[in-house]
Amino acid sequence: MDRTTGTIAAYPGTFDPITNGHVDLIRRGAGVFGELVVAVGDNPEKTCLLSAAERLDLAKAAVGELGLPNVRVERYGGLTVDFARQIGATVLLRGIRDPSDLHYEMRIAHTNRQMTGVETAFMLPAPQWAFLSSELVRQIARQGRDVSAMVPAAVAAHLARRENR
Repeated sequence: MDRTTGTIAAYPGTFDPITNGHVDLIRRGAGVFGELVVAVGDNPEKTCLLSAAERLDLAKAAVGELGLPNVRVERYGGLTVDFARQIGATVLLRGIRDPSDLHYEMRIAHTNRQMTGVETAFMLPAPQWAFLSSELVRQIARQGRDVSAMVPAAVAAHLARRENR
């Protein structure tokens, strides 16, 4: 697929923490959209393991390793569609792992489009990441176990240091 050069897309999430599944979607999204903004959000409905600053720093480290000039990382609060409009994004990139993700994301996508006209593009993860979630990584890391096969190196090192405190 050729890159849609003028299109700015936002890939929103809490990224608590960013995983190899997220990185896979970022790499692939960068090939589709002219500019991709990894939007590290604050969700008051979630209790995060990592602080907002940690999540932002780790997302920047993971994206930096990719060396993709059309990808940047920003933090935001409030409604995702408001952030998208603020940065000029016309598309939200979302990953779909299973039918429950699709059901949840479809409701949000319809609402976002009705509210603001912002479209949502769904991508399936690469098969090796279809099972992976930040929640799973958090559970394993809290038990002091190795998550290095599931997250970028900077994230694995950070989580190991954090759990050894």
